Amino acid sequence: MNPLLDSLQTYPFEKLRALFADVTPPAALPHISFGIGEPKHPTPALIRDAVIASLGGLASYPATLGSPALRESIANWVTKRYHLPPVDPATEVLPVAGSREALFALAQTVIDPKRNAAGEPAIVLCPNPFYQIYEGAALLAGAEPYFANSDPARNFACDYSSIPEAIWARTQLLYVCSPGNPTGAVLTLEDWRELFALSDRYGFVIASDECYSEIYFDEATPPLGGLEAAHKLGRNFSRLVMLSSLSKRSNVPGMRSGFVAGDPAILKQFLLYRTYHGAALSTVYQAASIAAWNDETHVRENRAKYVQKFATVTPMLAEVLDVRLPDAAFYLWADVSGTGLSDTEFARRLYADYNVTVLPGSYLARTAHNTNPGRNFVRLALVADVDECTQGAQRIVDFCRALRR
Repeated sequence: MNPLLDSLQTYPFEKLRALFADVTPPAALPHISFGIGEPKHPTPALIRDAVIASLGGLASYPATLGSPALRESIANWVTKRYHLPPVDPATEVLPVAGSREALFALAQTVIDPKRNAAGEPAIVLCPNPFYQIYEGAALLAGAEPYFANSDPARNFACDYSSIPEAIWARTQLLYVCSPGNPTGAVLTLEDWRELFALSDRYGFVIASDECYSEIYFDEATPPLGGLEAAHKLGRNFSRLVMLSSLSKRSNVPGMRSGFVAGDPAILKQFLLYRTYHGAALSTVYQAASIAAWNDETHVRENRAKYVQKFATVTPMLAEVLDVRLPDAAFYLWADVSGTGLSDTEFARRLYADYNVTVLPGSYLARTAHNTNPGRNFVRLALVADVDECTQGAQRIVDFCRALRR
């Protein structure tokens, strides 16, 4: 067996199952889950119809590079969404089987596993809290993850200035997530300026995870993307790739359809890796993806549902918890320290008393630099319909008020 597998940590939802293992919630209350970030809005009819219309494609092997029509639809979307000069569909876009798969595989492509002269492995730098795939990708590429803790006082921005030069010198890959999971924070243009300067100095690749980019609250101000930031700052896409997905944007998590765009030199090698990796997107889902990327009406309708949920739920929870509207994405990141319970105790007792699931923040972070920045927070995924989210929020309000008695 690959000994690197032993370095992987238990996934957050496995930890959650263990936390709830001996708990029996009240049967009279239907279960409400804010735990998993799996969209629950209906898949748009235009995508379902495209799947059905393209079922004949099941008779053919899919091309790893994807169809020219799919690459063109993605390139057009990226160009329009981020106000870029025309993106080259032949060299600057690569369809993938979901951003999660690509985030993992990218590390296997760009990491040089040879140790330096001092016998030290390469560094993959991750935000903290973070999406757990980053860590696993680093470890299985033979690298060492290094965590840049986020600061709640700075809108959960990572403090890159505190990272020692010796760490930067070993860094080969930096993952960023904007809008962030779990905090919903969006990188500013100044944040990107800092990251690009560091990349120029030390030569590492930046992987910008932007799978939540289309869930935001003001139609006039969509979140800034990495490619967009590079263009605004007068740069090309050197050492920069962004990853996106239809899962959240179009409510098709089961389709596993996304793309990587950016530095053509990186994408050329990534295509080579994926040719052997065997992760081509089904021709059926390629056709359905074209329909999805070419339509914005269903995306605006989807956003409107999240706007309604956040407008309803956030004020309710703010009466009992330290919680506020995020920059973007569909998570609420709530500070539960005022309840007198730890994040794990809060989640366990809420489930036991009110049959509501939330995810402890400490499960989404690592203890680094003597602190776990997710401790005393819980993540709520507002993915169900507005009535269910409202019912769940009211139970949390009742639970918190009961703790004060």
